Amino acid sequence: MSASPDEPAREGAPAADIEGAEPLAPAELDQAISRVEHELGRLFARIRVSWREAAQTVHPDLQPLGYQVLTSIATGKATSAGAIIERLQTDKSAVSRHVRQLEQLGLVESVPDPDDRRARVLVATELAQERVALARSRYEERLGERLRRWSSEDLDHFAELLAAFGD
Repeated sequence: MSASPDEPAREGAPAADIEGAEPLAPAELDQAISRVEHELGRLFARIRVSWREAAQTVHPDLQPLGYQVLTSIATGKATSAGAIIERLQTDKSAVSRHVRQLEQLGLVESVPDPDDRRARVLVATELAQERVALARSRYEERLGERLRRWSSEDLDHFAELLAAFGD
């Protein structure tokens, strides 16, 4: 994404993306990278707080990883222990412990797999669907409050930078 000669360079745009921009000196680049690392740390901390709040919305005893396990099941993105382990990149014992807790709380059930009656899949109960929807709506409301302050161009640019960073 380069600025055209007719467009001013976007403040905060990477120097490599701005035509005619001088490359940063190594010390400036190191300082910029440190700032990004710092801001990513702050963002990840905020995300962890959001997961904790969402877990508490679902059930006071639910931990953030349990909430992530539940949402993986509730959205259908992972309905077996193996799929949850792969999706969340965590260990089998942690997933087993959280699935057991979710079953005890009446949030998840293990049912026969319709495609393979010998296997079982995990499904979120109606109670879980309601509570996850409530937690998601609260999170989306808070996120929306912050992002609605930005212009659509800034949001598009932010989304592009996130996508590029994630590649």
